Amino acid sequence: MTEKLRIAMLSVHSCPIGQPGSRDTGGMNVYIRELATALCRRGHIVDIYTRAHDPQDAQSEYLSPGAHLVHIRAGAVEEMGKLTQYNHLREFHDNLEAVRIADRAAYDLIHSHYWLSGEVGLKLSQEWAVPQIFGFHTIGAAKNELGLGENEPAIRLLTEREIAETCHHITAGTEGEKAAICKHHGCARDKITVVPCGVDLELFRPMDREEARRGLELDDLPTVLFVGRLDKLKGIDRLVEAVALIADHDCRLIVIGGDEYSKPTLERLKVLAAGLGIAGRVKFIGAVPQRALPRYYSAADVVAVPSYAETFGMVALEAVACGTPVVSADVGAARQIIKDGFSGAVVGGNAPYMLAEALENCLKQTVADRIQLHDSVVGYGWNAVAERMERVYLNVLSRVPAGSAIDG
Repeated sequence: MTEKLRIAMLSVHSCPIGQPGSRDTGGMNVYIRELATALCRRGHIVDIYTRAHDPQDAQSEYLSPGAHLVHIRAGAVEEMGKLTQYNHLREFHDNLEAVRIADRAAYDLIHSHYWLSGEVGLKLSQEWAVPQIFGFHTIGAAKNELGLGENEPAIRLLTEREIAETCHHITAGTEGEKAAICKHHGCARDKITVVPCGVDLELFRPMDREEARRGLELDDLPTVLFVGRLDKLKGIDRLVEAVALIADHDCRLIVIGGDEYSKPTLERLKVLAAGLGIAGRVKFIGAVPQRALPRYYSAADVVAVPSYAETFGMVALEAVACGTPVVSADVGAARQIIKDGFSGAVVGGNAPYMLAEALENCLKQTVADRIQLHDSVVGYGWNAVAERMERVYLNVLSRVPAGSAIDG
């Protein structure tokens, strides 16, 4: 029988119950919530610590049996930028420790996500004498290399290098991410284990397309779907340009994602669509709850992932699980998830003409059996992912035994 572990999971800047598609919530918060829940199904106990950002949130709640979410006060209880949150990490640490002592909790390991959490995790790892496993989710130096906007701050780059050097082990979503970590931070390859992202195979499964469209009050037109943050990294502008190149002028684009912080980007995209003469064919929905996504995936003819970079590519995985083909740039795990000619196409970049050609090809094809698409990604179910992560934990613990027990 597997040893029962108690895990402290840190997600300072992104709340696991936050709305995906907004400024600082997306695949990572879904990943943390689902991984924690799946680990608890395997008998472990997971306490997730995140910064209190909404006065309406309970201080603590259970996401599932054994998966405990705790909001830690650090700065004002409101939304704030990630760099501003860096200034409150000491308060986050101190208040987390006060909660832990009050709960008389002792942990076998820390699993931290993103550099802000990794910074807190380094201190707690030393104080608790337990190992820290770290996930980058995005690498600051790699983002700077793309040159898509303002450079990431120097404090992030320095902190990420310190975390990479000091933490006990690193997880990466793909072999590509592993290579990027080695390149930018000089890590030994055996310090990094690839554990893919997962998908809820019960939630994300095919629905009848006509029924899905009726439920969304959509007419029967060729439909391309985009799901994600309205961030330049996601390449949404390239997709809008691609849709304008598609020969079928009835083809529409539905865009899911964005929040009040995305309004300038949204307006820019609307101006772009109008300038290309397709304003009436692009529909911006805004962020929707994760449980509503399967209906949108099932209503679409094809899902587009035009990103410049992805750590993994959760949207592609969810779409294929719903039986909908995906056209994706060659990012993240696209080549592992998408089988060319069967569940979509992977293109060499996100140039609009390349995306347009691949989208047109997908729109012309009929998916023979959507259940077969769903079944092609069953290996990415969260239970399988949690089992792989559990092996990482146990391997690290076998090499780095925990120190003395924590006294409350």
